[in-house]
Amino acid sequence: MNSSLSVVSAVQLPEQTETALAEKFLFKPGPVEPLAEKKLQEHARNADVLIVAPGAPLSSELIQNLNLRAIATFSVGTDHIDLKAATEAGLPVFNTPGVLTEATADIAMLLLLGAARRATEGSTLLRTQTWEGWTPVQLMGFHVHQKSLGIFGMGRIGCAVALRAAAFGMKIAYHSRNRLPKDVENGAIYHSTRESLFENSDVVLLAAPATSELIGVVDKSLLSSMKRGSILVNISRGDLVVDDDLIAALETGHLHSAGLDVFRNEPQVDPRYWDLPNVFALPHLGSATTETRVAMGESLLGQITEFAQQLSINA
Repeated sequence: MNSSLSVVSAVQLPEQTETALAEKFLFKPGPVEPLAEKKLQEHARNADVLIVAPGAPLSSELIQNLNLRAIATFSVGTDHIDLKAATEAGLPVFNTPGVLTEATADIAMLLLLGAARRATEGSTLLRTQTWEGWTPVQLMGFHVHQKSLGIFGMGRIGCAVALRAAAFGMKIAYHSRNRLPKDVENGAIYHSTRESLFENSDVVLLAAPATSELIGVVDKSLLSSMKRGSILVNISRGDLVVDDDLIAALETGHLHSAGLDVFRNEPQVDPRYWDLPNVFALPHLGSATTETRVAMGESLLGQITEFAQQLSINA
């Protein structure tokens, strides 16, 4: 240990990350299960830096009741942190952009293909031992080659998915707040409105950040504008989608299927999804590779180390 900075984690981190933090700081690891806010307040009572994650939210009240110097989140997204309260308290917020791009883009393709090729139904046949053998019309799915993929949010992850989807012969389109430079677009078609993107895509991928203005953006209006028999994939945040409207679109067959890695109110997922054979779902596994999670830890370690050095210089 070479710093008196107190770093407390609200969640269990990868072993390598916890070891590295303990070597550099006064480190207190987090529990396996997320703590309720009162218990978290006691757990982090002496923290200079508190590490949180999407499963361990940080409210305005908690920020006000702790004497923090900085906040770190084991994620790219920061929607689980009251950023207004953090700003008002003068607290820097560290996150982990960049290092999870490739792993999350891989999951996007897994979700897309799983939804398109009816993987939930196929797996269920095998696991329930009800498969009666190959037939010419068994579980015919959605052929992605030459279909259009509309990416809602063309950031790092969106661009990485575009490269993968293009290799499958898909035509790429996107909508973002700002149009990308031509050399970054790489031939993708820009739509100036989300409505145009949804109307003209065979598959829509949600890869936009969960900002306050985008909560509930994928509602009945947008979903009904999608082509009949199209697919929705979500690797962003569950809050972007109105569950009632998506479930209705899947039940009626307006949408062929959905590939979902994120849900509103995780981990309390709307149970109606499990009755839908055309939902291919994963439990928020976007960045869940050993290499990626270790890299996320290294990213936070570097930022906290630099912060500690700045405190020493300014002392």
